[in-house]
Amino acid sequence: MSIITLTSDFGYKDHFVGALKGKILSQFLEAKIVDISHEIDYFNIFEASYVIGAAYHSFPKNTVHIICVNTERTEGVEHIIMQWEDQYFIAADNGILNALLHKKKAQKIAEINIHDRLTDASDMNVFATAASHIAKGGVVNVIAKEITTLRDINTFQVVVSESLEEIKGSVIYIDSFGNCVTNITRKIFSEIVKNRNFEIKFKNKSIKRISNRYSDFKYSTTKTLKDFEGEYLAVFNEAGYLEIAIYNGNPSTVGSATSLLGLKFRDVVSIKFK
Repeated sequence: MSIITLTSDFGYKDHFVGALKGKILSQFLEAKIVDISHEIDYFNIFEASYVIGAAYHSFPKNTVHIICVNTERTEGVEHIIMQWEDQYFIAADNGILNALLHKKKAQKIAEINIHDRLTDASDMNVFATAASHIAKGGVVNVIAKEITTLRDINTFQVVVSESLEEIKGSVIYIDSFGNCVTNITRKIFSEIVKNRNFEIKFKNKSIKRISNRYSDFKYSTTKTLKDFEGEYLAVFNEAGYLEIAIYNGNPSTVGSATSLLGLKFRDVVSIKFK
């Protein structure tokens, strides 16, 4: 039995999440459906890209990932299936999957071509039909035409200076704790740092170390971890991305990185080496 995951900007107020699951189950009753997130900001392909990139590696081979964010099929934007690291990703060719290809080449990319075969050719039904076909062991080429590459979309890129003295990235995701995730990866940082001192700069603030964990503070019998609540820090999160966080931050009480530091989606975060 294959797993089908769902990532969307549908939220939970409306019927869309339930309807999508119903469409899948109507075609493949044995499908195991897992929700990754339905709280992606509306039409935000960068958030969707980060979330699926952070989650996919937790799933077994042959998992099928449906990504319903900005799914409309328009001129120049087709529905696609991408086989990558022995998993399948179904989305619109709108930039969501491009970040994965920066890490590793796709095994196969194909343009879904079943729209004229379906009585209901809505985006949701096309995705559900394609996912059910693959999850049941169907061949990609039966429902899609192979292509060589994704559309070239302008996405946030990490920039490394020619002198290797600076890495410049952006905030690409703000989680439910208000922590601000950047597109600077542990891999890029490790390749550039070379035992040098560094300073992480953003919004006229700076951090001169990267913590190993959120509670990585020097505390004692006179100064406990509780005393550090509200302090800001930098850490590489579970997905391997540099994150600016508030220790024990709570958007409703203590505050968060976005509320206390003023960091927002797209804001620049840089690391300068000395």
